[in-house]
Amino acid sequence: MNTVLAASTSLDFSLTQKLFVIALCALTAFISHLALAVFNDGVRPFMLDFIQGRSKRSGTTAVSFGLSAGFIFGLGAPMALSSGVLNPWLLFLPTDILGILAPRKWLAPLLGGAWGAVVVFGLSGANDVAHNLPVDFLTAMQQMSTPILFLFTLFPVLAITRQFGRLRGGLAAVLELALVILTMKLWPNVFAGSLAMAAGVLLLIGFAVRKDLVQRSADRAAALAAGEQTSGTGQTDQEDADDPMASLFSSSALRLRRHLPLFMVLGAGVCVLAQMHIFGGGEATSFLIAKGQYSEAAQVDFYRVFGFVPLIATTALASGAYGIAGFTLVYPIGYLLPNPLLAAVIGAVVFALEVLALSSIGKVLGKLPSVRDSSEHLRAAITETLALAILFGSLLAANVMGGGLGILVVGGLYLLNEAMGRPVVRMAAAPAAVLAGGVLLNILHWLDLFTPLKG
Repeated sequence: MNTVLAASTSLDFSLTQKLFVIALCALTAFISHLALAVFNDGVRPFMLDFIQGRSKRSGTTAVSFGLSAGFIFGLGAPMALSSGVLNPWLLFLPTDILGILAPRKWLAPLLGGAWGAVVVFGLSGANDVAHNLPVDFLTAMQQMSTPILFLFTLFPVLAITRQFGRLRGGLAAVLELALVILTMKLWPNVFAGSLAMAAGVLLLIGFAVRKDLVQRSADRAAALAAGEQTSGTGQTDQEDADDPMASLFSSSALRLRRHLPLFMVLGAGVCVLAQMHIFGGGEATSFLIAKGQYSEAAQVDFYRVFGFVPLIATTALASGAYGIAGFTLVYPIGYLLPNPLLAAVIGAVVFALEVLALSSIGKVLGKLPSVRDSSEHLRAAITETLALAILFGSLLAANVMGGGLGILVVGGLYLLNEAMGRPVVRMAAAPAAVLAGGVLLNILHWLDLFTPLKG
């Protein structure tokens, strides 16, 4: 299967699509200003102090910028330029910052809309200019697609190995490899990792649920043996009533429910954006959308949901601020829907159900500790596989741009970032190094110190 995109990949959108992106950025900035939702999972825990007035708008803005800037410029922009598809780091992280920064309600949507205009109008021009340079580093960055797509397939194997040991991890690896080979042989036009990822995630969930059920059975048996089953139930109810965290979760869920209509509009907007096929919810998804493989993109983002539902639910209940993309279920749903109107309706319904079910989801997760652990292992595995894939893909791009000199420049910038304590987050450092390296190689060419590689 050919996983390298055509060199003509661009960010040329229709006027309707551009206006829609601008409107959605305005909406997400407004919601961020109200502290109802932010996209950055790392910022969400800080929102409780902001909501309760213990931290100022300027301080919360500084936190949001510090946690988001590297992803915006080091990952979001390079991924959009190389794939020709928008992504949440480029759209929603800046509107987090701008919404919190805005001192007035009316200013937040203006700032968000302005950012959306910069993205849809500015990136297209930057894309055209970059493709006409002697060293076309944007086309070279498309080399990242192959390692990202294939190495990402392994994230369930890593999660299983970390949580359930080498034997089960090894069995999962063998199964995934067999399914990748089978898919490539029998269905060459299908993304080879689709079945493998599905099998890996199902195995992980199965192992986790089985462990929790066995543990609960053992606990009930122990309680029966000690004659404490009835008294234990009453004690649990009393503990729930007295638990300050349970009270906080309840008030946060109620706060979000009061703004249900606004969340439904947000869900409709994000789902329509995904349905337009100009947006990808993740690194691998962006390249799949660019290649027109929408069902495979939906599978990939659906599997990611399992790693983020517990995190998003617990941080939303603890802070009173939800996720801009919710549980991200609207991504895969949107990719598969036939028209924007249906996407708007279904996106609104999905967001409504998510917000209304937050308390119940929190209670269920409290009874399934192994499932919660699985989500943490999944997130760590996703980050680890993508970090390696992006680094490897960036070095491939460097080789295409400038051979050994390109590898020296890009790899050197990455290593320098590591030595300096990672001022740019690790996952974003390599793509940022490719952009900086591409600019440097063009300057060297204009100084007659470097001749671009042919082909």
